[in-house]
Amino acid sequence: MTHPVIAVKDLTKTYTVGEVSVQALRGVSLDIQAGEFVALTGPSGSGKSTFMHLLGCLDRPTAGEYSINGRDAALLTGHQLARVRNREIGFVFQGFNLLSRTSAIENVELPLLYAGSIGAAERRARAGEALSAVGLGDRMHHHPNQMSGGQQQRVAIARALVNNPALVLADEPTGNLDTRTSIEIMGILQSLNLNRGLTIVLVTHEPDIAEYGTRIVSFRDGRVQSDRPVPVRRTAAVELQELAVSAAA
Repeated sequence: MTHPVIAVKDLTKTYTVGEVSVQALRGVSLDIQAGEFVALTGPSGSGKSTFMHLLGCLDRPTAGEYSINGRDAALLTGHQLARVRNREIGFVFQGFNLLSRTSAIENVELPLLYAGSIGAAERRARAGEALSAVGLGDRMHHHPNQMSGGQQQRVAIARALVNNPALVLADEPTGNLDTRTSIEIMGILQSLNLNRGLTIVLVTHEPDIAEYGTRIVSFRDGRVQSDRPVPVRRTAAVELQELAVSAAA
């Protein structure tokens, strides 16, 4: 039997600060199958970022069930959850989260270093392959301050890929980028989804960015407001070609 990559049932999350309780999630239920590209949307405070943190095993729910690849996350120890985060989930953030004093290839090697039992030569080879896959084969030894924002986000994507995860969680990955660079980044994510079958969950405030996915789940007030397939998916590769033709005209 094939399990969903993500299975969530009646998930709730309540934060308590002093005597004040804030219910960030109010009974969210949904499944995400292997190979889907799901965009989570909604206004600030809607619960989508809290939901992303729970999917990434960065926090635990107050109640409800969450299974990743058929395993109940509530039954996993802290060590096991750390292993899931390192080997089964790739993370991409708006702020890139790169180490400023290390090169691109050293940044990408970090998850392999944390995994342990992987020799230096293999780490370097796998990191180089990941950087080449995102078009940075000629920038491996550059530091973040020698790169554009788009290049830094490519490094972050390579780092997310280096352990061959089953799932990539991308939190506002185009939030700090201009329009063309945003399309380029979405093109990389689309290619990974289409050509590698990688499951991607993307948080975005931007409705047009959500349309690069195959499905849009909208949050409001801690609940799923709507869950629908994308009728006509935007294609980043085509849009980049059109931009190139316009620039040359």
